Amino acid sequence: MGIVADTRFQAVIFDLGGVLLRSPLPAITRYESEAGLPPGLIGRLVNAQGPDGPWAQLERGELEPEAFSNAFSRLAQTAGHHLDGLALLNHIWEETVVREDMLAAVRKLRSIGLRTAALTNAWVTPNRPSRVEPLRPEFNCVLESFRLGTRKPERLIYELACRCLAVAPARAIFLDDFGSNLKPARAMGMTTLKVSNPVAALAELERLVGV
Repeated sequence: MGIVADTRFQAVIFDLGGVLLRSPLPAITRYESEAGLPPGLIGRLVNAQGPDGPWAQLERGELEPEAFSNAFSRLAQTAGHHLDGLALLNHIWEETVVREDMLAAVRKLRSIGLRTAALTNAWVTPNRPSRVEPLRPEFNCVLESFRLGTRKPERLIYELACRCLAVAPARAIFLDDFGSNLKPARAMGMTTLKVSNPVAALAELERLVGV
């Protein structure tokens, strides 16, 4: 007799960086240390201008990496620091290593009939295809913010994910490592899991789907 998942859920949506891939936060911390920047500066710059800032524009595909680098460097200068935006992005890409236990979970979910999607805030870069394209066949849908012109936590990107999977939000589980990205999904009716500890998150996912 085959394994049957909990029928409350039809789909599971995975963030990439920080969930299926290693978190980019250590790379950001390492860049700050190597560049002699105050700890936490980059996070503050990312949040300083919110959805209108260069980081958000990069993730929506409104800025190419070079233009982002110039804008983000100017933002750092106003805070009294020198920052190379392209070097920062390269540091982050060095952390794009697959978490094999998460990938195994994606495969297991699909084998028992659940639909899966990757939903990621990302930007165009020359080495992206070599890192991301091998993962594309693992999912029913791969949604990248820079291709869609919308990013987490904007509601539209979650709606597009549900539409692509042909699933109602209440029948979906969403895993992300940022609470701010989970909040709008939860408000739409999704069941959300914050991935601080991947092992603990997988255990909770197992509990939810019953497999």
